[in-house]
Amino acid sequence: MTTPQLPFPRPNTLDLAPLYAVLRQESPLVQVRTPTGDLLWLATRYDDARALFGDPRLGRSHPEPENAAMLSGAAVLSGPIGEYDKERENSQRLRKLLAPAFSAKRMRALGDHVNELVEGCLDAMQAAHDRSPDEPVDLHAHLAFPLPVLVICELLGVPYADRDFFRDLSERIGRLDDVDDSRAAMSEFTAYTGELAAAKRAEPGADVISDLVQAQQAYPGFTDADLGKLAAGLLFAGHETTGGRIDLGVLMLLSDLRRRDAFTADPDGLVNDTVEEILRMSSPGGLGIPRYAREDIEISGQTIARGEGVLIAVGAANRDPLVFADADEFVPARSPNPHLGFGHGAHFCIGASLARTELRTVFPALFRRFPGLRLAVDVGDIAYRSDQLTGGVQSVPVIW
Repeated sequence: MTTPQLPFPRPNTLDLAPLYAVLRQESPLVQVRTPTGDLLWLATRYDDARALFGDPRLGRSHPEPENAAMLSGAAVLSGPIGEYDKERENSQRLRKLLAPAFSAKRMRALGDHVNELVEGCLDAMQAAHDRSPDEPVDLHAHLAFPLPVLVICELLGVPYADRDFFRDLSERIGRLDDVDDSRAAMSEFTAYTGELAAAKRAEPGADVISDLVQAQQAYPGFTDADLGKLAAGLLFAGHETTGGRIDLGVLMLLSDLRRRDAFTADPDGLVNDTVEEILRMSSPGGLGIPRYAREDIEISGQTIARGEGVLIAVGAANRDPLVFADADEFVPARSPNPHLGFGHGAHFCIGASLARTELRTVFPALFRRFPGLRLAVDVGDIAYRSDQLTGGVQSVPVIW
């Protein structure tokens, strides 16, 4: 068969590219060509994806990074990162540093404040409606983007006044069609967070960047450059991915008003299961999660040789009919729901509790405030950002 070329064309914002289902059935582990022209193995079945996430023979580093296959030209999730000989040690150290900031206990304590931030965003939506009652309101601009930014800024200790600055940087960092600008934006972003760290060193606060600055005393090898890159990565991931899931979750609930009405009838009782189904079904990006083999790995009748890359297609794995009944259907009451939306194993997303806290707060609040919320356009007319690593949408026009 002809080597498939990523990204695969998708029919609309909510549905995956049909080729994923074909590959999952016929060639669950197959080599594909990435946007950079390199070859990576693509894993599309749930059991394979889960096994690969948890396999210690796979990592994010590469013994010869200059020769590693690349996923894209974006400055994040494009290829190997970190020191090959110290990957596990460094990963465990960083997770230990960050665990207190992103613990479930801290997220529960943050819950009430997140609710205040949500209400402020909903006030802004109402104000926009009142100014132009005959015009749609962009839910992305007033809720899905600013809410995660507010939360991650507060958690990390980043001035919210700088939101427009790093929004522009985030979009440039995630671009798939301009390698040079993406990398330049990451350099600017890292310099910005490095300056924040310097300020925290002089006047520390109760925030993650201050915690990382203090950690440098215990870990001298954790340099200013390392700190800047880590903080930039947290800031990027902390608002891009959650914002995308707010947008897509709203689109899922509003694309069939029976779903909206069912959720609105009991938002507090239904929110946990609904959020998990949104996490399963939403696939903002069109590529996947890259890993590199530290030794030969046999899976699905194929051998991933040492040094080769494998791309874990989380969206495809989360719609595997061998694991999820009616896998392509949005079923809010689905239980159990062992999706891989936050990965699995040693690299399970450390921000999972934060994302769940935001999502479990935003959806009940949104539909209590605007129970008649509906899309101002057909869901098929909402364009998918195919030029962005994180995918997602640029706007969600709504009326009520």
